[in-house]
Amino acid sequence: MSLVVNDRIIIPDGELDESFIRSSGPGGQNVNKVSSAVQLRFNVLTSLCLTDWARERLLRGGKLTNDGVLVITAQRFREQERNRADARARLVEIVRQAAIPPVPRRVTKVPKSSKKKRLEGKKHRAGIKQNRARID
Repeated sequence: MSLVVNDRIIIPDGELDESFIRSSGPGGQNVNKVSSAVQLRFNVLTSLCLTDWARERLLRGGKLTNDGVLVITAQRFREQERNRADARARLVEIVRQAAIPPVPRRVTKVPKSSKKKRLEGKKHRAGIKQNRARID
């Protein structure tokens, strides 16, 4: 079962490494016996499914280990399957955000009216301070 991120990026199951660990939080005595939390690992450096742009953004994202592995731990739910689905959904969202190229900034000018208003305000304050000055 592959993860579909968008029409260009599909992550095959072979690139995902899931391990199940004991979860903290609610669950009573069951917490100490059952490994319901999921730790999902995805190697960004060696992945063949990522575009160069998405890989670069993920590597600059800062959520990786030194080896370039993205680790997601999901333990919100008591059931292993729900945590597994949660981890996969979070991975898809992280990769989807990285795959969106940033919108280039359009250079704009300061409007003339804003410049005029700022200068008039400065003149007004200067006049107030000038009137406070002592007259010799």
